[in-house]
Amino acid sequence: MITTRANHGGNIHKAYIALGSNQGDRVATIERACLEMERAGIRIKRTSSLFQTAPMYVLNQDVFLNGACEVETTLGPIELLDTLQAIENGLGRHKTVDKGPRNIDLDILLYNNETISHPRLNIPHKLMMEREFVLRPLCQLIPHERVPSPGLNLTYLSALNSLPPSDTVPIVTTPLSPHTPPLTPSNPQRKTAVMAILNVTPDSFSDGGQHVHTPESLTSTIQSFITAGATIIDIGGESTRPRATPVSEEEELARVLPAIKLIRSLPAANNIAISIDTYHSRVAAAACAAGADIINDVSAGTLDRAMLSTMAASGKSVILMHMRGEPSTMTSMTSYTNGLIPDVGSELLSRIRAAEEAGVRRWRIVLDPGIGFAKTAEQNLQLLRGLDRLKSMEGLDGFPWLVGTSRKEYIGRITGVKTPRERIWGTAAAVTASIASGADVVRVHDVEEMDQVVKMADAIYRF
Repeated sequence: MITTRANHGGNIHKAYIALGSNQGDRVATIERACLEMERAGIRIKRTSSLFQTAPMYVLNQDVFLNGACEVETTLGPIELLDTLQAIENGLGRHKTVDKGPRNIDLDILLYNNETISHPRLNIPHKLMMEREFVLRPLCQLIPHERVPSPGLNLTYLSALNSLPPSDTVPIVTTPLSPHTPPLTPSNPQRKTAVMAILNVTPDSFSDGGQHVHTPESLTSTIQSFITAGATIIDIGGESTRPRATPVSEEEELARVLPAIKLIRSLPAANNIAISIDTYHSRVAAAACAAGADIINDVSAGTLDRAMLSTMAASGKSVILMHMRGEPSTMTSMTSYTNGLIPDVGSELLSRIRAAEEAGVRRWRIVLDPGIGFAKTAEQNLQLLRGLDRLKSMEGLDGFPWLVGTSRKEYIGRITGVKTPRERIWGTAAAVTASIASGADVVRVHDVEEMDQVVKMADAIYRF
């Protein structure tokens, strides 16, 4: 029997689908399943993070990646089930053991606000209320909605909080590239990743012209970054310092593409992720085609209307930074009516929603509070002190955070060191503070020195 409040034919329905995999390339398979759903006319509106979870019921199998997505569909519940099972079969799922290993698992958790009982389908999903690996992703999407089950007066968040403590809490997993380990922001023992800055520009505030040389000298710089401990190299072809002169996209491409191709040609860089630091969608797309793994946009998609759709189409991981205005105007936009942390948080939330609406998956997003962008010196300090509060705001929980504080002007003002390249000690203190407050990635110029700082800060705060 199907109990329903609506005629399913032709109407648009909201459903929530659980995603799971514990065989093969788990991230790639889940993302392929999402693409197949969209090809079948099932529109994915939002996704949760991906959580690494220990197996349940059948314990002698590999760990899972689990998530959830909110979708819109014109399909009725049984038609939706048939479509999802066809996608599973098309991706090579062969069910041999109930609740055993599978390369892809797509389960309908909720359909509108309906209760459905059918020989092939029960909604709400029969076992979801006992499964932390289902409730945690669902709580990122609809924490305060109520479970549509007779006799249950529970929100999904209260249901999650009522579960007995878990021996192995699911860990948020954010893939960066096939070349590097994922970020695991909810793991208290995680290692902070070091992102090396490679500005192939003549006018960046602290290293302008330093890396605009021959392929031989550029190779030497890249190899020194890798030897010093960097796992990500962030390549920028246009300075975003205040009052920097904009360059054409052609010039930006001419600067960054050779550097990307050079890194990809080096055996020593096999385990390095490449990030492209740009707010131009055309540059981002060309960089990804050349071998970049991450799109790092200081404007979070506000300076180029095509950027968010380009991010989604690329399937790459992305960094969304908080900024107001543009580099030439941001220094005049430092008034935060509701307070710095609440306003930065709400403005980042709006960019996350815009990215999700464009098709960027939540598990592909890294956030950056934007140290030095539309912030005064005191506000930069507030961000370093309050990053943990920012991370815990509803809607921002579960994301990894990047902090770029290296050599910045506010450090020079505080320490009295005028030359950016000499601000190593001030940078070291700021990097330590960012790790203490929860940073997952630090973006730095002085890789050898800051790698030592990161190792020490991790030993203090994370182990």
